[in-house]
Amino acid sequence: MLPRERIVAAIRAGARGGEPALVAFLTAGYPQRAQFREHLAAVAAGADVVEIGVPFTDPMADGMTIQRSSQEALRQGVTLQWILDELTAMPRLRAPLLLMSYLNPLLSYGYERLAAASIAAGVCGFIIPDLPLDESVALGAALDPHGLALVQMVTPVTPAARLARLCEASQGFVYAVTMTGTTGHNVATPAGMLEYLARVRAVAKVPVCAGFGIRSREQVERLRGAVDGCVVGSALVEVLERGESPQAWLAALRSSAV
Repeated sequence: MLPRERIVAAIRAGARGGEPALVAFLTAGYPQRAQFREHLAAVAAGADVVEIGVPFTDPMADGMTIQRSSQEALRQGVTLQWILDELTAMPRLRAPLLLMSYLNPLLSYGYERLAAASIAAGVCGFIIPDLPLDESVALGAALDPHGLALVQMVTPVTPAARLARLCEASQGFVYAVTMTGTTGHNVATPAGMLEYLARVRAVAKVPVCAGFGIRSREQVERLRGAVDGCVVGSALVEVLERGESPQAWLAALRSSAV
């Protein structure tokens, strides 16, 4: 099975019982670099897919929680190479792994080298918030021969024609941003949001996962039937900050109020 197909299969399997699958985010090396493998294994045990955030100096799509985690991870010396080395040395996890990175670290690393290193590390794909579809040809050409996914993001204000193009191009899943703005805010799920998600699902050929601001069991319940999965990020980073169990917190998202 190609790496990008592993992502699709994991989300569909996670949503098979009627609940949205969980795509869980953690910033690599935060709160403590020495605990990265432990935290990653715990998150992977509770989620269907895991996003590993590559720390970056200017994470423009992220709110204060992930900005803070990124800055601290950089202070501790976390780099893209360090992440890939750690993943390569770890036993393979059940949950497919994606790297969530801004473009500059990937561009500096080199696309062909990145693709080969990602396969060796067990990475299945990438989410790159600041890489427009129109400028992704070179990276896609490096990733495609290895079956690595390049996930596309859509928003409530994406025009219909562009929404169709992004959904056609997206691999692994379509990342449906639930609001305009940055990550971390606790957002409601109005009827208009459900209509937007229905439009995305109508044209998507891969699963659709909603993200930005999902923090509670109530929000996950509201999205049941509207999406294939939910992306949880800032709230989970805060769980790790507090020293709580990410696996227990993710289990609670599936079954009772957090």
